Amino acid sequence: MKKGIGKRLGGCLAAALLLATAARAVEVQAPSALLMEKETGTVLFAKDEHVKLEPASVTKVMTLLLTMEAIDGGQLSYDDMITASAHACSMGGSQIWLKENEQMSVHDMLKAVCVVSANDCAVALAETVAGSEDAFVERMNQRAAELGMKDTTFRNATGLPAEGHVTSAHDIALMSRELILNHPDIRQFTTIWMDSLRNGESQLVNTNRLIRFYDGATGLKTGSTDSALYCLSATAEREGMELIAAVMKGATSAQRFEDAQTLLSYGFANYALRNITPDAPLPPVPVELGTQATVQPVLAEGGTLLLEKSRAGSLGQSVTLEPSVPAPVALGDQLGTLTVTSGEEVVAELPLLAGEEIPRITYGQMLARLLRTAFLGAA
Repeated sequence: MKKGIGKRLGGCLAAALLLATAARAVEVQAPSALLMEKETGTVLFAKDEHVKLEPASVTKVMTLLLTMEAIDGGQLSYDDMITASAHACSMGGSQIWLKENEQMSVHDMLKAVCVVSANDCAVALAETVAGSEDAFVERMNQRAAELGMKDTTFRNATGLPAEGHVTSAHDIALMSRELILNHPDIRQFTTIWMDSLRNGESQLVNTNRLIRFYDGATGLKTGSTDSALYCLSATAEREGMELIAAVMKGATSAQRFEDAQTLLSYGFANYALRNITPDAPLPPVPVELGTQATVQPVLAEGGTLLLEKSRAGSLGQSVTLEPSVPAPVALGDQLGTLTVTSGEEVVAELPLLAGEEIPRITYGQMLARLLRTAFLGAA
């Protein structure tokens, strides 16, 4: 019997290996780009994805992530009012022209950041979450490290040009995935095409034209400066599958959108998600010297597979379970494997895990069990 919750990742890793050969089946003009599927995190396309480049306002994906984590964690609410500081109002670049001491709700500031990339609102949110922009930037870099964003150093919350402020297409996809996977409520802002603030006085039009023109677009963030050129984290969902296209240093605004559409359309045309469940109820596995006679196997988390559409049409499966396991059995111990096949090809091996703990029986419990059995037999 193999131990460990880590076995839960087996199916996703197998799927990733199967897809690796297709990662360069499409081309884009941008010097650095990546396409990732949200649910499994599988990379479907990569081009110089670890090159460190300026992200411009795509930086705000991390600003939005930390803000949404504060909201979902109860630190903030959408109705909280923020008072704009002099520092926030001094940002320049894309903004909604906040005035010092002007008050605006968290909800409306998030809308401004997502729709028109408002630097003033991004800094106001950062100051509210962490006390100051500098403290917030420390959190940004800490969160980046936690997410495995090894190519990234943040210097501010906006993406305005700053020495050493860099990331990569790979890291943009990582933080974008974290945002849309665990904080889907961000869609209420990122899918807005046109809206307004200040009782209709301030009109907003999304800087991400894919929201209007690309079927299934869900976000996420544009960015451009003279040095960064044109960057984009584009997300879209079709048939229950959401994709992330990160494009960096596009030569023109139009080119970054074209590259993102190329990547997204390639992904939707060639891949599909399949949720795997056992065809029949899984039988319990006998436990030797346990407080219970059997333990019930369950399919590990991560039973969602990303497959090439040519493989996803008709899937078969088989189950292999241990004939018995010794106590103690820990929650998450591997009890067997569900093997998924397409024709003769194995496309995934998903761990079947113990869904409960089964302690080893003590001497006293064993004696009581023997006496009970003897008593019932005599009766």
